[in-house]
Amino acid sequence: MDDPIAQTDIAPRRQPAGKPRAVCAGVVAAGTLAMVAVTAGLLRLLGRRWWCKCGSLHLWIGNVWSGHNSQHLFDPYTFSHFQHGLLLYGALSFFTRKSICGAGFLAAILIECMWEVVENTSWLIEKYREATISLDYYGDSIVNSIADIAVCAAGYWFASCQPAAISCWAFAAVEVIMILWIRDSLILNALMLIFPTDAIKNWQLSGW
Repeated sequence: MDDPIAQTDIAPRRQPAGKPRAVCAGVVAAGTLAMVAVTAGLLRLLGRRWWCKCGSLHLWIGNVWSGHNSQHLFDPYTFSHFQHGLLLYGALSFFTRKSICGAGFLAAILIECMWEVVENTSWLIEKYREATISLDYYGDSIVNSIADIAVCAAGYWFASCQPAAISCWAFAAVEVIMILWIRDSLILNALMLIFPTDAIKNWQLSGW
């Protein structure tokens, strides 16, 4: 007769299903917070302010020509960071589909954090002011950059929950809305940085 005690001793123990998920969520949260903290520190070293020099902190600033743009939590360009999340999910899902512990999400946050640092270097700030309609742009506040990272994360999460077609339509919708609203968008902004075109810039400026 088999010894039930011996069978119990050698039988593999099953881990609770929720435990690996909790550990994974903890790793993702810790990694995200660490990257955001490092980004904030680097932005401070680059001379960026924590928030607007006016001393107040608003949730929303809608005027992209105001000196308050990119200095508070959210502004029209916030939506382009949602598009970042959509694009990053599409690009990274091919490489991280079978990975564990939210590797794709962490990679997306890392890339977005790196962009926030590069975007706020003196060289790129001057490039923005010369080539785009951001004539009075002098860099993001740190609070604004952190909000941009959070919105990028929201875009990544949205894309992960939807069919690819829905994400594509969402990206296109944001592009159209921003062009009609502020005569600028993620694609136009990138185009003007890489291939500045006077005709596009004049059209953008003519709306103000």
